[in-house]
Amino acid sequence: MSGLALPLRALGGSLIEFAHTLGGLALVLGRILRALVPPRFDRDQTWLNFFKVGVKSYPIVVMTALFTGAIMVIQSGQYVKQTGATGLLGWGAGYAVLAEIGPVLIGLMFSGRVGANNTAELGTMKVTEQIDALRALAIEPINYLVVPRFLAMVVMLVLLTALGDLFALIGGALTSELILDVDWRVFFAGVIDGHLLDEFFIGLAKAAGFGASISVVSCHYGLTVSGGATGVGRAVNAAVVTSAIGIFVFDYVITYVANRFL
Repeated sequence: MSGLALPLRALGGSLIEFAHTLGGLALVLGRILRALVPPRFDRDQTWLNFFKVGVKSYPIVVMTALFTGAIMVIQSGQYVKQTGATGLLGWGAGYAVLAEIGPVLIGLMFSGRVGANNTAELGTMKVTEQIDALRALAIEPINYLVVPRFLAMVVMLVLLTALGDLFALIGGALTSELILDVDWRVFFAGVIDGHLLDEFFIGLAKAAGFGASISVVSCHYGLTVSGGATGVGRAVNAAVVTSAIGIFVFDYVITYVANRFL
């Protein structure tokens, strides 16, 4: 029994930490929703975050999407050459990119770039007492700092995913033309004939869920930093890991609901 005491104690500590984190995330989300109805947030900060989150992220999203579409086509190229089913090339690549791979890869990229930066920024403000200074000036940090970031991440990740879907299909069409000798018009005809509008909207729903998850997680860890610069580093690491878990959880839930009820 004594040999089990340490593992059981460690497991209990992990469960308590998990419950504490989950409760903190729920509190941050509740405060965000409370600030949204009726709207009580800084609009100048919201527009600034739209620019920081969206405009500055689109180059890396475009590059990621182009290579994602190209990889999808290359992976299916051998099958196409063997069977001559060139009409299925656009449908297969489009289905994988629009419904699953595009939103997840862009979400993970967004988490690493935007989520980590948001945690570091808020964490630095916390350890340098800038957030306490806002409270001293009667400015609510949730309304001024958190809600604008939440709105920007949700809206811009949806728009970036739509942009990424377009460039993923362009990358797939170029690869099919240059490597597989399949005309790009045949590729896009397969996408159109596949009636993939439902998959496109499911991908956008996933992007909205990913954006909400990344924003809540990054803001929670940023606002609860302690321990100076070392604490900021730990918070950024924890935020990236937790955001990735949240992305896969939302991916599973939305995929299950879509396949079960739609």
